Amino acid sequence: MQTSRIAAIGAIMLASASAYAQPAPTEPQPAPTEPQPTPTTAPATALDAAPAGAPAPDANKPDQAKITVAGYLEAYYQAHFQDPSNRISNLRGYDNRSRSFTLSNVVVDLKGEKGPVTTRIILQVGHTPSTYYLAEPASPGTGSVNASSGELWKYLQTATATVKGPSDTTIEAGLFTSPVGIEVFAIKDNWNWSRSNLFFALPGYHAGVRISHPLGGGWTGMLHLCNGWNNVVDNNDTPSVAASAGYTSASTTAQLLYFGGIERATGAPEGQPWRHLFDALVQYAVTSKVSVAAQADAGFEPNDIGMNSWVAAALYGKLALSDKLYAAVRGDYFYEKVAEGNGMTASAIFWPTKWVAEGTATLAYQPADSVSIRVEYRHDQAQSDAFFGDTVTGDGAATPYVFNRKTQDTATLGVTAWF
Repeated sequence: MQTSRIAAIGAIMLASASAYAQPAPTEPQPAPTEPQPTPTTAPATALDAAPAGAPAPDANKPDQAKITVAGYLEAYYQAHFQDPSNRISNLRGYDNRSRSFTLSNVVVDLKGEKGPVTTRIILQVGHTPSTYYLAEPASPGTGSVNASSGELWKYLQTATATVKGPSDTTIEAGLFTSPVGIEVFAIKDNWNWSRSNLFFALPGYHAGVRISHPLGGGWTGMLHLCNGWNNVVDNNDTPSVAASAGYTSASTTAQLLYFGGIERATGAPEGQPWRHLFDALVQYAVTSKVSVAAQADAGFEPNDIGMNSWVAAALYGKLALSDKLYAAVRGDYFYEKVAEGNGMTASAIFWPTKWVAEGTATLAYQPADSVSIRVEYRHDQAQSDAFFGDTVTGDGAATPYVFNRKTQDTATLGVTAWF
């Protein structure tokens, strides 16, 4: 069954690549007030992206190699109002340590271009990559084969080779960030400092190949074949697939996406079910000062124990107070149903509780073109204890920390700078 499924997927991808190669007629990153496309990746994945500029190539030397070096750093100090003894802000993504000056991510972005080929390598170190690579499957090795885990890959955010073909068709292979969702890893390209529950829980990166092609009328189509939900190395022998359609205009960025695959490890009690994810997002510049955005997700997994499923949504708003100052708000809700049957309970896909929600308010000041200072208040809520407060039981090593709060309130002062 798995062999035939892989063959079918491969046939679809080859047919798509063949069709794109005909001479017929890339993740946009919106500008400060309205979206703009960025080559080689799917539309609608960032809030106010500000990519580093690159020198124009010599028109007389079209095949001249061009190298661009960019980067950014992110640092913050956070106050946790429940004052947990372990100083952990749980289920918060990457701003997860309180009462300590924290260098959360330091990134160097290298891009080389020559003719139709672009190679990009993004290196990183900090709490952010160490946290999101916690979901990377662990694959043991032997005396002559290395083991694979998040520890091996966490210093690498992106490593891709992209070829641009006829009619703006692109083929990209390697390790790339996920097309799911409206937020991105770089804080400078998001409206808030912290990330939403949707960004933290849903896939963040993939290893594989993807093909994009303009469909006309502002639409771009993309197909993915990758190693799984959040995997550099797959935890089973069946690849995952995704298909999306993204739209970009002067004031609007939108995307519809399907992602599917077997995401349970081989030998899991849930069996090898096919997991389905549906993602939709839109960002709209109401005026030159007011922008709004929304993301909605749903999915299900019919496994051997029963049906795991989820629904989630996030709403965003941004108001420019001046050329250097803006205010932003965000709220989200994420509900997960875990399968039960035959005296068994399936493993949760996302949370240690039935639902989580948050509300965030951010004030951002940009004193220079490449610096953003942000002050943020955030309230997190869960259906059952999922956070920490006061004296926390356990030491986090020999004995796990024990959740003892349903709510979590934090204030964060963050600075990000880029070049």
